[in-house]
Amino acid sequence: MGVSWIVRRSFVFGAASAGALAFVLGAMGPADAACKNRGDLDTRYCDDNGDLVADTPSDASKQLDPDTLIFSYTPVEDPSVYENVFTEFMDYLAKKTGKKVKWYGADSYAAQVEAMRSGRLHVAGISTGPTVFGVNLAGYVPIAIMGKADGRFGYKLQLITHKTTDIKKVSDLKGRKVAHVTPSSNSGNQAPRALFKSLGVVPDKDYKVIYSGKHDNSIMGVANNDYDAAPIASSVLDRMVDKGIVKMGDLRVIWESKNFPTTSYGFAHNLKPALQKQITDAFLTFDWTGTALKKEFGKKSDRFIPITFKEHWVDIRTIQKTNGVVYNDEALKGLKVKKKKKKKKKS
Repeated sequence: MGVSWIVRRSFVFGAASAGALAFVLGAMGPADAACKNRGDLDTRYCDDNGDLVADTPSDASKQLDPDTLIFSYTPVEDPSVYENVFTEFMDYLAKKTGKKVKWYGADSYAAQVEAMRSGRLHVAGISTGPTVFGVNLAGYVPIAIMGKADGRFGYKLQLITHKTTDIKKVSDLKGRKVAHVTPSSNSGNQAPRALFKSLGVVPDKDYKVIYSGKHDNSIMGVANNDYDAAPIASSVLDRMVDKGIVKMGDLRVIWESKNFPTTSYGFAHNLKPALQKQITDAFLTFDWTGTALKKEFGKKSDRFIPITFKEHWVDIRTIQKTNGVVYNDEALKGLKVKKKKKKKKKS
């Protein structure tokens, strides 16, 4: 989105043409006006070094050095559970940075992106698909991922159905009710929309898409026969099976993709460079041995390993571009999850 887009938007809100243009150019400031490369980034960010993430502001007065760092993990069914999983890491992060570290239990991908964009979130783990939205709309800088010492990481998109259905292949989804996660989710929406076409079905055209909000919800919905099928992240299904929340014997995996990167971990682009280095060091030196992280994720990962958005998210960006994704405020609304209202019990 360039200057012309902002100007057009200003007109929509009724500003006079000359006044609107003057306002926009003035609001941009010299740093924005001098930006040589922006790519898909929002107009408030610049990428002069070409690494596809927002540059740290050169003006030290625009760099953040908060006394308390706010940390958030990708939205799950019960955020409080994962606060306990990350407690030891947050303590280590506090030690490495000399800051207080507090948990923020986001209830949607949009909430994470909006919180970082507004300066209320500093360090986060953001799910695969929404990572691209975080980078482009909130100045998020991914620097690590959960993996193994040999560099292995990732998960697969799996298409699951209940064992009692007659769905045996992707083309059998025609005429069915299928749970996708959210518009921004990679394995829960973007990848199926890009990949299922070659397998004989077009989402929304050949089958009804119902957004569940979270991978957990999609999996539980299939297990309870609320949905006929669902594309989900294998890593989430593995954890739910390990915890006894669902039984693998009740489900059938009818198709799976190649590996995709899992949740990325990173920080807001406008933190002071020294603080960015301390946060990066905290992720890459944290010892998982005997921790809740090891207990929760140990079957697939045993440490944080370094990644770059430019290299490791290339397939995800390609999938989203194939689907015509545009990174703007309207797209951000699609990341929001509407919570179902609980029915009040009659007294």
